[in-house]
This record gives sequence, structure tokens and C-alpha cells, in this order.
Amino acid sequence: MRLLLTSDTHLPKRAKQLPPSLLAEMDAADAVLHAGDWVDAATLDLFEARARRLVGVFGNNDGPELRARLTEVARVEFEGLRFGVVHETGASQGREKRCADRFPDLDVLVFGHSHIPWDTTAPGGLRLLNPGSPTDRRRQPYCTYMTAEVSGARLTGVELHRIPLPG
Repeated sequence: MRLLLTSDTHLPKRAKQLPPSLLAEMDAADAVLHAGDWVDAATLDLFEARARRLVGVFGNNDGPELRARLTEVARVEFEGLRFGVVHETGASQGREKRCADRFPDLDVLVFGHSHIPWDTTAPGGLRLLNPGSPTDRRRQPYCTYMTAEVSGARLTGVELHRIPLPG
């Protein structure tokens, strides 16, 4: 099972459209996990129309229309692996322990907010993944998203994809 992990799309404030490579990955993925800050309901509509399966949450920049359609925390199981999706996890210091304590029932937590890619494993085994942002790199050298594979209750092939800068 192929997954696309993304967050912080911020359309149309930070970009006018999604990168073609993200759209291609969306079409190829069996499921898409979006960790919030869509900003525009039209972006959620696009993901719902294109993704085979969408698991998404709202972020701090998402207004009432998006909050009415999404939840703060989403949980889903893929091939025996338990995933959670949330926008904010707090400061990077102490994140692993804090998230392991908050989500003891998960194997993988996908989060966003910082726009900074993150891939660590907490004591006890919780994998924490932040795919960054495909449209707003902030202080990062590239805009990013992640892909991963799930097979036999194992997460493999986690890959951070860099989106080339324009020009």
C-alpha cells in the first residue's frame, strides 16, 4: 500500500497551485494523509476528488468551513498498522515523549505545523513523521512531502521528496 503524506498546503495564500509532482503522487497513492492547514475549502475539495482515500485534519489556519468538515485528530489503520494524523505537536524538544504519552494506541503519527520535515521514533516505537510543506518552505531549503509503503503491518520506504525551486 502506497501512502502520500503532506501538510500545510496553505492555498491560495502561500502558493496559487499544488506542485505537479505532489498531484502525480496523489494519483499514484492508495491513501493520502494531510496534516492540516489547507486554508481553502477548494483545496480539500481537490484532494477529496483526486485521492483514492483521504485522511485529513484541520490546522490552526483553517477556518470554520474546514473545521466543520474535518477533525482535529484522525485515526486509521492500514494493513494492521495504526496511524494518527494531527496538525500540532508542540515544541520539538520533548516531542517524542509527549506524543508517545498522548497517542499510546498508535504506531505512526503524521503531523505538520512547523513546515520542517521530521522523522524520528519515540521510545516504545511510535514513529513521528512531518512531511514539511509542498508550497511554503519557510526557512527550509526546499518545499517537501513524503511517501511511504505499508505492508504486513510494517512501514517501509519512507521517502522525503524535495520540490525543486522555481527558476
